[in-house]
Amino acid sequence: MWLIDQLVEQHIFEAQKNGEFDNLPGSGKKLKLDDDSHVPEELRAAYRLMKNSGFLPPELEMRREAIELNELLAGVGPQDEQYAVQSKRLTLLTIKLRQAGMSTDFLQGGYASRLHQRFSGEE
Repeated sequence: MWLIDQLVEQHIFEAQKNGEFDNLPGSGKKLKLDDDSHVPEELRAAYRLMKNSGFLPPELEMRREAIELNELLAGVGPQDEQYAVQSKRLTLLTIKLRQAGMSTDFLQGGYASRLHQRFSGEE
């Protein structure tokens, strides 16, 4: 493998020297990286592969939706007309994730945390 690495490095160096990487689209701009902090570190590579091919397992799709709902509900109040509907959807997703054996700790701090406090009398 060492020889292959050397050849690749040599080709990259020659391309740089010849200016083949100059004026590439997005040159000098920050990369837009997906936020996959909600995916356990050991699953991130598999998650990216499946995501890039347009597929997510049901548990990760539910997790993604739960994160989106949690963020949405954290930004609106109970007076919003969709609040009750979306909070019920988040509660259902949380139950399904727990039944699938997944942690819902990633929802802490947002709507789910407020809901837990409300029903546990910790307000």
